[in-house]
Amino acid sequence: MVRRHSSKTHSIPASEWPLIGAAFVYLVAYSVIVLAPDASLGGVPQLLMVVVWVVFAIDYFARLIVAEQRVRWFFTHLLDLAVVVLPMLRPLRLLRLVVVVHRLQISVGRTLQGRVATYAAGSSVLLIYIASLAILEAERGAPGTEITSFGDALWWAIVTVTTVGYGDITLMTTGGRFIAVLLMFGGISLIGVITGLMASAIVNRVAENDDSQQAATRAQVRSVDHRIADLEGRIADLTRAIEASRSNGRE
Repeated sequence: MVRRHSSKTHSIPASEWPLIGAAFVYLVAYSVIVLAPDASLGGVPQLLMVVVWVVFAIDYFARLIVAEQRVRWFFTHLLDLAVVVLPMLRPLRLLRLVVVVHRLQISVGRTLQGRVATYAAGSSVLLIYIASLAILEAERGAPGTEITSFGDALWWAIVTVTTVGYGDITLMTTGGRFIAVLLMFGGISLIGVITGLMASAIVNRVAENDDSQQAATRAQVRSVDHRIADLEGRIADLTRAIEASRSNGRE
């Protein structure tokens, strides 16, 4: 019997959409602050960032309160706590946008190429863009810094996330180096996730092919059994006919 994999997809819970929207608002506000610091917008971007920070803080503590095993939940969500408590990690709240990437990865394609391409492209672009903004904010204006524009920051983020590390840009601030460490781990994790996704898809495909081949083999065996049984029946009929003919000849 061939195992059939369900094609049903799970939609994002309704409670997640406001958080996803808040993350996008945070991304836009943070981008304006870093890329257009001289824009005459007053304190609107900063206010939006504070509001979103409050939203995610409320979300974190609400989930902690309703968790059945609070101690276990606490230790399995330390990153969520860090992005709420530590101001230096505020850009990491944007990683909630990975939920959108995951949903897109489920919807776009069920093939190996579709899943890997969607996940890799979405996660990589998001991670690199966030890291570029964060490193530009941390390094710009520091004495001796080599990152003075978004182009410099983008180049550094791409080189770092791919673990190439040309060493042509040296970070001058502690905050910048901390962001670099996080980006390195993020790049390694991203490669690991993509590799695992590919391996899982290949194993599932092989298993499906094995099931199909086994089912086809069983069907062929049953067909051969039926033919053998039919031949045995015909042989028995011929044997009886020959014996009957001989008996009539003797008489």
